[in-house]
Amino acid sequence: YDAKCVFCRIARREEPGTALLPCEYEDLVCFRDIRPDAPHHYLVVPVEHMRNCKTLKTEHIPIVKRMMEVGKAVLQRNNFSDLNDIRMGFHWPPFCSISHLHLHVLAPASQLGFLSRLLYRINSYWFIT
Repeated sequence: YDAKCVFCRIARREEPGTALLPCEYEDLVCFRDIRPDAPHHYLVVPVEHMRNCKTLKTEHIPIVKRMMEVGKAVLQRNNFSDLNDIRMGFHWPPFCSISHLHLHVLAPASQLGFLSRLLYRINSYWFIT
């Protein structure tokens, strides 16, 4: 836990302005991005402070899989079912706005604007899926 990290505070429910969405795992939280780049833009965040995707190791594969599972579930709960039209991934350091691992879940990917298409470009130098 890092008291200076906004995602740590959100995960511990210390940020009353951020509504958490239903999540089936206690070690993850999910909420809407404050600056959405798509009609559906959610962040899935581990409760435990993890710096970024560059620090992930083989033993983190299960948590990343669960993060993706939560992302798909929140889309389906919000009546978005075309899982072929989504974008999920992590910004690669130094292109992270917050140094706490967070999965971006965006849909429909087909409605991303020009800048968002660049920002969330599949397996680019700054965004990995």
